[in-house]
Amino acid sequence: QVQLVESGGGLVQPGGSLRLSCAASGSIVSIHIMGWYRQAPGKQRELVATITSGTSYADTVKDRFTISRDSAKNTVYLQMNSLKPEDTAVYYCNVEGRSRTNGGLKRFNSWGQGTQVTVSS
Repeated sequence: QVQLVESGGGLVQPGGSLRLSCAASGSIVSIHIMGWYRQAPGKQRELVATITSGTSYADTVKDRFTISRDSAKNTVYLQMNSLKPEDTAVYYCNVEGRSRTNGGLKRFNSWGQGTQVTVSS
C-alpha cells in the first residue's frame, strides 16, 4: 500500500505564493509519473501539472506554477506564484508506479488526501 501525505495549502492574497508538497511512502519500487490535480466547488477535478522525465502544465497555470520532484524522497512539489482567486480549489497529488506486495510487483495509482488553497483578499 502506497500512502501520500500532502502539506502546504492555506489562505493567500491574490498575487501571492504557496508551495505544496506531497510525500509518498510504502514499498515503492519505482515511480513513473507524479502530478497535481485540483477541484473547485461545483467543478470537475482537473489536471494542473505532471512530471515524468519532463513536465507538463495546464494552460491556466503555465508560467505561474512549477512542478518538481525529489526522487530520493519520493516527494513532489508544486510552487504556485502569482496566485489568482480562480486558483482556489482543493489540490490533490497523484502518483503512479510499481510497489512490492505479497503477490509480487504491482502497479499502483495513489491519491493524496487533498489540501485546500484559497486565494482571497
